[in-house]
Amino acid sequence: MIAWNDIDTVLLDMDGTLLDLAFDNWFWQQVVPQKYAEVNGLENDQAHRLIKEWIDRHQGTLNWYCLDFWSSELGLDIASLKRDVASRICYRPGAEDFLRALRESGRHIVMVTNAHPDTLTVKKARTGLEQYFDKLITSHELGAAKESAPFWEALQQHLPFDRQRSILVDDSLPVLQAGKEYGVGHLWSILHPDSTQTPRPHTDPFPAIDRFADVMPSKVQPA
Repeated sequence: MIAWNDIDTVLLDMDGTLLDLAFDNWFWQQVVPQKYAEVNGLENDQAHRLIKEWIDRHQGTLNWYCLDFWSSELGLDIASLKRDVASRICYRPGAEDFLRALRESGRHIVMVTNAHPDTLTVKKARTGLEQYFDKLITSHELGAAKESAPFWEALQQHLPFDRQRSILVDDSLPVLQAGKEYGVGHLWSILHPDSTQTPRPHTDPFPAIDRFADVMPSKVQPA
């Protein structure tokens, strides 16, 4: 179980942690290749292959998450495409109840996301998730992806926090590993980030959340 009495700051990822990663996987694997094929007169299979090669080449970098970069690379208005299909964006089961409980617990709640600011704008408009946070921080703001040490160093400068009394919840194992190397005291992953895929096996090097109902926070204890 999460040791809530030892935690003051809660660092939460967005996609795959609070929001269903099914939207993002569908968007990049179906919507973008189909649009690229249509605009460039390609077969769908060819467009899928080209875009997968591009994405794989930049995975884990800030470019991988940057809508401006992909709009330029592909000649498509990626932000506009996301807005067009935003109705499919949704919370993971129990995530909003978890956020409400966190808000009521009195802890400092911060979103740390690799999502581009335009993506964050689209998802805020759809879900209203910003109401539960003290601060929303994107990696683009800090100039480094969460998988890298410079992100964590910049985060500490931007928003000082006690590493040992903080928890990071993220569906990305490389991000959790970076948090571990930086000294974040409590690290938890997500077993089922994409509702359309099977849950991950319980073999991650980090403890994992299956149901948010099982890890609801306690209220902050008075000093």
